[in-house]
Amino acid sequence: MSDPNLDEIRTLIRELPGPDLEAATAVVQRQRQLTKPPGSLGRLEELVEWLATWQGRKEPQLRRPRVAVFAGNHGVAAARPVSAYPVSVTAQMVRNFIEGGAAINQLCQTYDADLRVYEMALEEPTADFTRGPAMSHGEGARAMAYGMMALEPGLDVLCLGEMGIGNSTAAAALACAAFGGEPEDWVGPGTGVDRGGLERKAAAVREALAANREALSDPLHLLCALGGHELLAICGAVLAARLAKTPVVLDGFACTAAAAVLTKADPRILDHCVVGHVSAEPGHRRLLERIGKRPLLDFGMRLGEGTGAALIIPLLRGALACHDGMATFGDAGVSGPV
Repeated sequence: MSDPNLDEIRTLIRELPGPDLEAATAVVQRQRQLTKPPGSLGRLEELVEWLATWQGRKEPQLRRPRVAVFAGNHGVAAARPVSAYPVSVTAQMVRNFIEGGAAINQLCQTYDADLRVYEMALEEPTADFTRGPAMSHGEGARAMAYGMMALEPGLDVLCLGEMGIGNSTAAAALACAAFGGEPEDWVGPGTGVDRGGLERKAAAVREALAANREALSDPLHLLCALGGHELLAICGAVLAARLAKTPVVLDGFACTAAAAVLTKADPRILDHCVVGHVSAEPGHRRLLERIGKRPLLDFGMRLGEGTGAALIIPLLRGALACHDGMATFGDAGVSGPV
């Protein structure tokens, strides 16, 4: 098999399937018959309709949720003090995931979700993007193809997360390049940097944009130039989920920033995705406004690891329980609206 390339990714994007409107209509029709005022369950009703639309099922289900966490290292973090932690922490946290000691492990165990952690060549970080592209086009295509492997038959929903020291700087660079503004509009504390750290992050983003000016007009080139292995893998997983009729829950700023760049190739490309929460990273709320996504939770979180996405699993279960288990007006002998 030949190595994947960006032209194949472009072809894939043009061929992505659309929503299953027949399944969505079936859900809406049942909701109208349930013993409640129309729309009274608010976004819980929207979530059931969303699941049906993108699972392609008139009776959506949530038997096999998966949380996929991609981990990668960034050359900019090795070259510059843009993080409060050394790059060695990425590998250390991957071991923590494997041993069950991270926050995401506890959430997945509590919510009966399958957790998969994908370690992406941590000993080979991306290049320092303040001096040129973080990755070649071939490296970027391979990272996206790797992310596609997170999908397998039978998954009902895919929650996406990331781990990578320095990736909030990469996320800020991607958002600034794709959606405009100044670097200061997009950088945030990340792992907990101080004011000086914010200034260093903004300077790194500004230099990265200048060093990769030729890549900024093409979304896939942009991802390669300013992203990371784990961020491009997230994009690959988003595309594969669309093909596999698997709804996606995005996590925080880094995860959303990577996926948001894809909307520059097709504005509808994230229609099968919801955003689990709005991060405490200030750029996340601004980014969600730009791509027209309303987060489900606002808990002041900024951990990553897919934690904000995993929190949506019990909400989905509750939404489906109401939809499936409630009596209709006719079954309960309750008078409907006049």
